[in-house]
Amino acid sequence: MDRLTSMGVFVKAVDLGSFASAASATGLSAQMVAKHVARLEDRLGTTLLNRTTRRQNLTDVGRAYYERCKHILAETEAADAIAQEMHRRPHGLLRISAPVSFGTRCLGPVMTAYLARHEGVETEVTLSDRYVDAMEDGFDVLIRIGAVNGTALIATPLRPYKMIACASPAYVEARGMPQAPSELAAHDCLDYAYWSPSVPCRWVFSRDGTSTEAKVSGRLRSNDWGTLLHAAREGFGIVLGPELVLADEISSGRLVRVLPHHEGPARPMNALTPANRRPTAKVRTFVDALVAAFG
Repeated sequence: MDRLTSMGVFVKAVDLGSFASAASATGLSAQMVAKHVARLEDRLGTTLLNRTTRRQNLTDVGRAYYERCKHILAETEAADAIAQEMHRRPHGLLRISAPVSFGTRCLGPVMTAYLARHEGVETEVTLSDRYVDAMEDGFDVLIRIGAVNGTALIATPLRPYKMIACASPAYVEARGMPQAPSELAAHDCLDYAYWSPSVPCRWVFSRDGTSTEAKVSGRLRSNDWGTLLHAAREGFGIVLGPELVLADEISSGRLVRVLPHHEGPARPMNALTPANRRPTAKVRTFVDALVAAFG
C-alpha cells in the first residue's frame, strides 16, 4: 500500500467520523479503509484510533499524526497543482542552444517576440557551433543544422538552411561575375573553417538536377561568420553563407548574389528536444514559435 494514500484514507476517516463514511467518500470498501489505517499503525508501532462498534477516538499519538498528515497532504496537493500549472502554462527558465551565425542574425526577433507573449518565462541562449549534449548540459531546446543521429533527441523539422554565394558590388566590378561554379577557382573565396578538421567545407551548386562541386580558395579563412561577412562587404572575396542572413545584405545593396541561377547547398535544420523528458509548456510553445518563424 502507498503510504501517502493510507494517510489520505486515515485523514478522511477522522474527518468523517467512521470507516463506513470514509469508504463511501473514497470509493473503497470499509474493510479496505480499515486495512489502510492498520497498515499505518503497524508501521508506526502504535495505535492511532481507538475503535468500538459505535464510535472512534483519536489517541494522543493519532491526534498529532493526524495534524501532520493533513499538512503533508495539503503540501502534496499544492506541489501537484504547481506542476500541473507549469505544464499548462509556460513558466520558468528555458535554456536554448543554437549555432552562432543563425543565433546572432536570425534568433533575436523570435526570442523577444516569445518573451513578450510569455511573461512567466526566462530564457538563456547559448550560441556555439560545437557539439553539445542536451541531457548533460541541461538544454531544453537545441537548434541544429545538419543531419540528426540517434534516438536521444526528438527532431521538429524547420526550413532547410539554404546557402547562397555573394560578393560586394566593388568586388564584382573589379574581378567580374562568375557564370559557372567552375569559375570560382579563379576568384578569392572567403572560406568557413569548421572547428572540426573532419568536417570539410564544400561549395556544391546545382542546376537542372546536376550538381557541381566548386574548388575554392582564398586569402581568408575563419570559423567566425561575422569576420567573413565583413570581408565580403569590404570587397575581399566571395562568401558562401545562409540565405536567411544574406537576404538583408542583398536588399540593402551591400552585397549582390553570385551564381543566381544555381542553387547553393542546403542542410536540414531542426529544433531538438530531449526524448527522455516530457515536454513542458515552455518547451512546446517555444518550438511552436520556431516553426512559425522558420518552418
